[in-house]
Amino acid sequence: MKLFEITDDAAFNEAEAFCVSREAEDNADYSDKLEAVRAIVDDVRIRGDAAVTEYTERFEKISLQPSQFEITKDDMAKAMAEADQELVAALERAHDNIRRFHEKNVLQSWEETSEDGTMMGQRVTPLDSAGVFVPGATAFYPSSALMNLVPAKAAGVKEIIMVSPPTYNGTIHPLALAAARIGGATRIFRVSGTAGIAALAYGTETIPRVVKITGPGSAYVTLAKRLISNVCAIDKEAGPSDVVVIVDDHADPKLAAIELMSQAEHNADSPTTLIALSREKVEEVQMAIEGLLPTLSRADYIRQSLDGYGAAFVVRSLDEAVRLTDIIAPEHLAIQVDVPMKIFDKVRNAGAIMIGANTPVAVSDYYAGPNHILPTGAAGRAFLRR
Repeated sequence: MKLFEITDDAAFNEAEAFCVSREAEDNADYSDKLEAVRAIVDDVRIRGDAAVTEYTERFEKISLQPSQFEITKDDMAKAMAEADQELVAALERAHDNIRRFHEKNVLQSWEETSEDGTMMGQRVTPLDSAGVFVPGATAFYPSSALMNLVPAKAAGVKEIIMVSPPTYNGTIHPLALAAARIGGATRIFRVSGTAGIAALAYGTETIPRVVKITGPGSAYVTLAKRLISNVCAIDKEAGPSDVVVIVDDHADPKLAAIELMSQAEHNADSPTTLIALSREKVEEVQMAIEGLLPTLSRADYIRQSLDGYGAAFVVRSLDEAVRLTDIIAPEHLAIQVDVPMKIFDKVRNAGAIMIGANTPVAVSDYYAGPNHILPTGAAGRAFLRR
């Protein structure tokens, strides 16, 4: 992790410049990949299922005919039998939490009549259809299935189509399929990511066209969503997952280390930030990371992320920690200080805020109810907060 010790305003400006440069790198336009993605999207638009078949075989090394794209009832029954039943039960509880949370956010229609008899209002109706992309390359994400499907279901969308790469023995991981069933997917297709996004946007002989596409993915999936956004609504362009962890001298370094690594393991380009009041605390957290790394299966990803995109800032006060956090505008903010509410009340720019060391990001991301599909790359400055 790159270390910044902020001892004066000039040092703060240097730290801010680093954050802005890292943000710019996160938000790169991926021009080297754009034309390749454009070719795939155009090919799927023109040739439909035949193109989807070719790209699924090329990128996922799985040969599927269009008749095999869709997950059947027998496929689902097999997946439910293979899935760990304790984890399925946990997904069901998470579903209930997510549903309750998102039902509170559903917009309501309204109308009013003024004194002169003029009537006006707003009619809110659900989309006719939605497409949900669930990643499945280096890991499987049943939580992403729930976080995409449940809000659509809560909003009243009747047709919810899920696509995910067939990277688990030629199909989708059983837990991701279990989550899809619990979350309310009406149809599920196993096809390559970029081709799947194009198929949802334009429709093929087998995969229906949808009104809106949601879900995070690789740079290629993000670019595909960008290219089709003129014909199909999208949620947003998701960047690498990121976190800021604020600690004071009372913080447990192991808990801070766990929060940093739980985001770093997402990918080698996931930005992680530690903000502390002393260099000693930074060193304690780094020692905790070194002690835990050998026990983790995704240690290589964590190491690459921390070395390439990690930063530690020693600030002069907690107010300065808040000021720096608002510049970074993190996707996730973990506040591990003695009186966390003092920080919470001052922070303006963050996607999800975890208050106190006993509120891990993972609980919010997977179970508590708030959505883990959040603004990345400092986009939190322009989204609703808290």
